[in-house]
Formats: sequence, structure tokens, C-alpha cells
Amino acid sequence: MEKAVLVAGLGRSGIQAADLLLKTGNRVILYDSNPDKNKDEILAGLEAYRKDGAPSADEEIPVILGELTDEVTRAADFCVISPGISLEVPFAVKLQNAGVKIISEIELAWRYEKGTVIGITGTNGKTTTTTLVGDIMKAYLGEERAFTTGNIGLPYAEEVLKTAADSVTTIELSSFQLESIDTFRPHVSAILNITPDHLNRHHTMECYAAVKERIIENAGPEDVIVLNDEDERLRRFGESGLVPKVVWFSGVSEPEEGYFLSDGVLYRKKDGQKKALLRTDEVNLVGRCNYENILAAIAITEAMGVPEELILKVVRGFHAVPHRIEFTREFEGVRYYNDSKGTNPDAAIQGIRAMDRKTVLIGGGYDKGSEYDDWILEFGDTIKLLILLGQTAEKIAACAEKHGFRNIVFVNSMEEAVRVARENAAPGEAVLLSPACASWGMFDNYEQRGDIFKDLVNQLK
Repeated sequence: MEKAVLVAGLGRSGIQAADLLLKTGNRVILYDSNPDKNKDEILAGLEAYRKDGAPSADEEIPVILGELTDEVTRAADFCVISPGISLEVPFAVKLQNAGVKIISEIELAWRYEKGTVIGITGTNGKTTTTTLVGDIMKAYLGEERAFTTGNIGLPYAEEVLKTAADSVTTIELSSFQLESIDTFRPHVSAILNITPDHLNRHHTMECYAAVKERIIENAGPEDVIVLNDEDERLRRFGESGLVPKVVWFSGVSEPEEGYFLSDGVLYRKKDGQKKALLRTDEVNLVGRCNYENILAAIAITEAMGVPEELILKVVRGFHAVPHRIEFTREFEGVRYYNDSKGTNPDAAIQGIRAMDRKTVLIGGGYDKGSEYDDWILEFGDTIKLLILLGQTAEKIAACAEKHGFRNIVFVNSMEEAVRVARENAAPGEAVLLSPACASWGMFDNYEQRGDIFKDLVNQLK
């Protein structure tokens, strides 16, 4: 078998990586550990391989399912791995032991980037901030010169060949994607926060934080890193003598320089001078977490040279992204919110903080190894009832009872959760889906979970 690039994991990210490789003249070997995948369907998904929906390549593309053989390992020049695959799974270890370099789809696409890149990571707030930054850049440069990709749902590899010297690509980056970069270098980066998440994969907070911090490992002094001044870990990181310029933002206190929130007003502080930018009642987002996302977006786009007036115009017209404290409906005097993207306790804390009334909370899901104490302690007088479903229900209930919260109902489905929530929420109160857990096991992803919740709420009558 001739040398080729091994693409491991044949979901959307892997297929787009393979497509990019084929379009740029590379040989590929497609691999997935799931032996039940359909080879014909995999090949039909490759734009570079099909014509009018049918396979049309001049030569066969190997598709290996199940076990990764020694022959394939020897044939791999390097490997592009799906972000959902741990580097500790047996086939990845086998490749590394054989000296085969493993890179992410992000790293692969970066090698074909012609323009400037903005990279945004953090445990929470990535999607909102990335979407807002992308919208600002589109307003500044036009739709044809501004791209928004990455963990937000559109693979970087799918867009990168459209880039040009004067284009800007804004990328949402997960820890899984940053784990396998090599030369990737955004001009402006941001780490919004670092709180416990994905510890079932990264094992320790130190390892998880180190992966997030890789976003600037190739940065130069002309580059910029935007950091959260209130995150103690990021404060230490930012004060450790970084190569790029550090720009701070805070939703709690006033930094010496940077962007901050005070008494319902967003400010910029530069050279000791404060300037009020806009009031929180001028924007469509709610909650301190979202005001922090706005501050980060302003810091990022001003670092990119976008005029202040244009930035603030886009911010004022921006609406919440789906599944992040998304107002769904008011029914019988009760406001329903979909925060399905609250897939870890810290994200779900932000959902609670955004509620300004008594709230029935729906939580639970897949266990990523999180602890729920801080989330439960945030309930205060806001959460009147906790409805639990999924794998973590018993674990969360035990944690809640340990902290004195016992008004808990167990359910077996989202349908039952919405029904129980309706029965217990009074006019003037709210129902919040903010699970503090991943969706896997009961749902394909958090989007499906949120969509089902919204459908059920909109069917209430």
C-alpha cells in the first residue's frame, strides 16, 4: 500500500478533511473503528469523489473499517484525527508508537489558509462569542471575505479553500481540536474561561487548561490574546510573560486596562481613560455571562481594527444563538428557556444567573466526570424545583440533597420533564432547560435535545 494521509473518524469533520486532502492532490486512506459503517455512503459523501451524486474517482480510495492493521499503519504518512477521538484509544496509540504524526482537522486546514485567523476557545461562551465576532467581521469585510467555522458546526476544512489574502476566518476551538495542533497560529486569540469539563478525556484540570492554552503556542509579539481577568487560572497565565499582547476583559471588576462591566454599562479602559461603550439594556442578550461574551467580542474585533461604531451597531442587533439561554415561549404566564448548550456545571450556572424569577430547572444527562456542588449552591432562592433525567440523575440528586435541596423529581424522558415543569411552574415564573451535562445517551447532541424541548414547549396548549 502506497504512502497516503490517514483520515481517522469519518463523521463530518473527517469527511471534510478527506475532501480537502483530495482537492489538493493528496492520496488518502479513510479509517473508522466502527465496522458497521457503509463504505459506499462514506465515499458518496466526498465532494471530490462524486459526480452527480455517484462515485466518479479515477482510482479507488481505501476505506478501512474496524481494526487498524499494521499494513495501514505503515502506509500512513501522517494522520488527521476526528476531534471526538481520544489520543489514548488503541489505534491512536498504535499510530503514535509507530511514529505516525497525528494532527487535527484544524491543523490540516490551517496549512491551506491564505488570510488571517481569529481563534476563540474556553469552557463556556465560545459559540455566542464566535458567532458575534463572525457577524462583526462580516459587517466589516462582507460575506465573501469573512468566514465563521470550527466547533460551531462548520468544519474549517470545508471553508479554507475559499480564503484569500484579505479574508478573515473566525474559528471556535474546542480542547479536542487544540489537542492535536502543530503550526496553527491565529492572529487574535481568546480564552474566555477555564472551568472543569471533559475531565473524562483530559483527566486533570492542569491537562485541560494546558490544551486550551496551546492556542497561542505559535504566537508572535504582533499577535493578541484576549483573556478573562476574573479567571484566576487565566490571570496567572496572562501574567506569566506571554509572547503575544494580552488584552483583559471582566464582567465583575475594573482591570487596569481592558474591557469591563460596571452598573449595567460596558466600558473600555485604555491609557487610564474610561469610555462607556453601551448599556446592557441596549442588547438582546441576558445574563452576566453574555455581557462577558460581548466584552470579549469587542476586544477581539477592535484588535482586528474594526471601527467601534460598526462593532456596537452589530452588538445591538445581535440575538442569542440557539440553545444558549434561548427564550422559547411564554405560555400561561410562564417563560420557557432553552439552555441545552449548558453541557457542564459552570455553563449551567450562567443559565441560572440569567433567571430573574422563580424557576423550574430541568437537568441531567451524560456523565463527563463533573462535580455538581457549585451548580447546586447557585440555586439559592431562584430554583424552586429540580427535574432530573439521564445517566447523572442519581448523582446530581445525591449532591443536591447533601446541600439541603430536596425538591427533586425524576423523569424518564424530555416529554415527561416538560409536562412536570408545566404542572409546577406558576404564572410569573420560568422553566429552564440547562442540563449541566452532555446529551449523549439520550440524544445525538445538545442541538437535538434543545430542539425536542422547544418542540414540546411550542406544542403546549
